[in-house]
Amino acid sequence: MEKGIVLDFIKLVLGIAILVKGADLLITGASGLARRAGIPEFVIGLTLVAFGTSLPELTVNVQASLEGASEITLGNVIGSNIANILLILGVAGLIRPLSIHGTFVKKEIPLNFLSILVLFAMVSDKVLDHSPQAFVSRSEGLVLITTFVGYLYFLAAFLERDSVDDNLQRLSYLKGSVLIILGLAGLILGADWTVSGGVNLALSLGVSQVVVGLFMIAIGTSLPELLTSAVAAYRGNPDIALGNVAGSNIFNVSLVLGASALINPIPVPERVFKDLALLFVATLVLFISNYTGRRHSVSRFEAGIFLLIYLAYAIYSWYTEFAR
Repeated sequence: MEKGIVLDFIKLVLGIAILVKGADLLITGASGLARRAGIPEFVIGLTLVAFGTSLPELTVNVQASLEGASEITLGNVIGSNIANILLILGVAGLIRPLSIHGTFVKKEIPLNFLSILVLFAMVSDKVLDHSPQAFVSRSEGLVLITTFVGYLYFLAAFLERDSVDDNLQRLSYLKGSVLIILGLAGLILGADWTVSGGVNLALSLGVSQVVVGLFMIAIGTSLPELLTSAVAAYRGNPDIALGNVAGSNIFNVSLVLGASALINPIPVPERVFKDLALLFVATLVLFISNYTGRRHSVSRFEAGIFLLIYLAYAIYSWYTEFAR
């Protein structure tokens, strides 16, 4: 048992190290290609970076559905989206205040609100009716996948190309593509090692499956977003940090949850309303931060508020779990 704990700890540490390097390579490649092609970094964050950093959630949820453990998938998606806003933007904003892109407020935040309302509509009738078979069905999964396709069309049709500073470093298409591929590979491998090592450690210490699903797996699969956004903030790329979070949240609900439900219907836990309510509040707080303090930015003070809210949520969830 002790040897297993040590090996899991080593796997966890190595996974985090690979995540850090993968995030650095991904940011370097994505921002360099954006400048080369004249594409705004915010759009790169919404698409390529957001999809790449959502791959761990997709991989974990699809694998869980294939293995008949789909009960962790809904908690993983909601928990990851909460962590994306409160934890990830909190950390990134503490590193460097994040200036908020106009497109983020006008288009991405409303789309995030819409994805929450769609998910709420899918689970509300089942939970309120106290149905013993409360599931996100395959047909609803198909609706979510269709929503994902519509979102891709929205990005292609409505997101404009902005001017790009010619003084910023550009990369060749080949070098940028290689860095992106290596970065994504590092994020996927690092997330896999981090999650498996962290979950095994938690279970060996007697932590329940519910808490593991809501926090260990949710935070673990959000580590690529966390490391990518933190590195982006440190390197002065706030548009990638914000676009990464906004895009990842939409991808998680539409693509990740939709694909999981298509494989196996997803059980809906009783506490889903509490978690969805917090996700709604977190998105609302992010929207309000655009108009408070220093306008059009997430200040360090506001980032600290995000982290405090997430800490309170974690403490409350752990307390209610162990108080049962």
